[in-house]
Amino acid sequence: MYTFLEILKYVLPALIVFLTSYLLIRQFIGNEREKRSFEMHAANRKMITPIRLQAYERITLFLERIAPDSLIRKLQHQGMKSKQLQSEMINLIRAEYEHNLSQQIFISAEAWEVVKSAKENTVKIINSAADNVKPEDPALELGKEILESIMEMDKAPNQVAIDFIKKEVKIFY
Repeated sequence: MYTFLEILKYVLPALIVFLTSYLLIRQFIGNEREKRSFEMHAANRKMITPIRLQAYERITLFLERIAPDSLIRKLQHQGMKSKQLQSEMINLIRAEYEHNLSQQIFISAEAWEVVKSAKENTVKIINSAADNVKPEDPALELGKEILESIMEMDKAPNQVAIDFIKKEVKIFY
């Protein structure tokens, strides 16, 4: 019994020192990991923020380019038929959309859904306006029909998306 107490006299303080050291080292390592993680996130944010802003800028340009009035000004020319204008407008919208698909990585999922919706609604407006004119009518008639459809709305689909993007970008400032 005496030997056991003698051993316990040395082992117990050593065990207490060991546990204290272990807990302190464990806490220190945890704090260091947390600090490194925070520093890494800060560095990533510093690097990614300009890229995200550029993505929002490119999406805004896309939305401006697919605005029906912009498309009409850009594509409509003398002697063009409404069916040809409809086809060229839809093809340009799809090409612009495909060109900007990669931007969805850098913007929020909600913003991307708003952008997709703007694109789809713009195509619907063009197609429904084309249904109201004859395919062989001058492109000017289709252009008028599209602009009248837009005027009846509170906001054009692309403008709704641009407003949403502006609100989201304000988060960065």
